Amino acid sequence: MKKLSFLVKLYKKGVIKVVAPSDEIRDSYFSKSESYLDSAKILIKENKLEETVSLLYYSMYYSLLGLLFEIGIKSENHIASIELLSSVFGIDPKEIVFARRERINKQYYVDFKISKDDVDKLVKIAEDFSSKIQDYSSKLTSSKIGELRKTFTKWLNSVQL
Repeated sequence: MKKLSFLVKLYKKGVIKVVAPSDEIRDSYFSKSESYLDSAKILIKENKLEETVSLLYYSMYYSLLGLLFEIGIKSENHIASIELLSSVFGIDPKEIVFARRERINKQYYVDFKISKDDVDKLVKIAEDFSSKIQDYSSKLTSSKIGELRKTFTKWLNSVQL
């Protein structure tokens, strides 16, 4: 219930919005996701492992934002977006949750160790996650998009009571 009230608060503040579905915005986010993944791979070659972790997380996050926009949800909060992945689409968010935690640990703290093997595993996780999201997106029909939007708005109305 705590997660639901968190999402409702963000919705009321306008951090989560119902917008028109947009294939154009979806494609832009998917493109950005691929670019960040490519950039991460370049940084690995330069042994910039810490920076790579952030790019890999954002690669995953941009895939998620693309999927949200495809059905007409705009979210400006990372945790909320990840929660929506689970509650709206029924997709287990464990990969992006892991990547987010890694990004926070590597970006904000100095007492960590990072190895090329760790980063290589995260590359695989990011590739698999983005592939899963884009595959899910490619199978969405206009009727399924309508169902997901309806489920989301119905859910919002029910938890606001």
